[in-house]
Amino acid sequence: MAHVKAGRADSELEAIGTILRALDGLEGESIQRVLDYVFDRLSIGQGRATALAQAAAVSPSATVSADYRHSHTQLSIRDLKEEKRPESSNQMAALVAYYLSEIAPETERKPSINAADLEKYFKQAGFKLPQKIPQTLPNAAAAGYFDAAGNGLYQLNPVGYNLVVHGLPRGQGGPAPVRKRPAARRKSGRG
Repeated sequence: MAHVKAGRADSELEAIGTILRALDGLEGESIQRVLDYVFDRLSIGQGRATALAQAAAVSPSATVSADYRHSHTQLSIRDLKEEKRPESSNQMAALVAYYLSEIAPETERKPSINAADLEKYFKQAGFKLPQKIPQTLPNAAAAGYFDAAGNGLYQLNPVGYNLVVHGLPRGQGGPAPVRKRPAARRKSGRG
C-alpha cells in the first residue's frame, strides 16, 4: 500500500513539474488565464482552483526550486483586485498602496503613492477611474486608510493595511462596512 502511495506521489510531482515548465515565461495574468481555462475544462470550481493554486504556492514540490516558484507566482495588481474585490475608489486606493509597498516587483515598490500611481494602477487592474482622481487619496485619508506624507504623497496606515489584508473581500469574515448616520432633519419654521 505504501508503495502505491509513493508511486502516486511521484506521478503527481512529475505532473506539477510539467505544468510549471509549460507556464515558464508567462506573466501573472497570462498564467491565470491558462489556469482558468484548464480548471474550467476539467470542471474544477474556481474556489477550489484558487485554493489549489494557493496551496501549491505555499507547499509545492521539493523538486522545484524556490527561486523558480517565486519568479512565476508574482501577483499582478489585477490579480490582487480580483482576489480582494474592492467596492469603492477608497478601497482600491488602499489596495494600490498595499500592492506597491508589499507585493509589486522590487523595481516598482514604494512606501507612499500619489494620484499618478492611482491612475496607472487603477487602469492596470481594470478598476473604474474616479471622476476626480486627485481627490481620491484625500478622500481615502479622510476614511482613515492613509496618512499624508507631504507633496501629494500618501502612505497606507495600519487601518488601510488591515482593510486590505483582513477586511477584503467583504462578506468573508471581514469587518462590517462603516455606515454613516443620516443627517439630522432640520425643523421647519412652520408650525
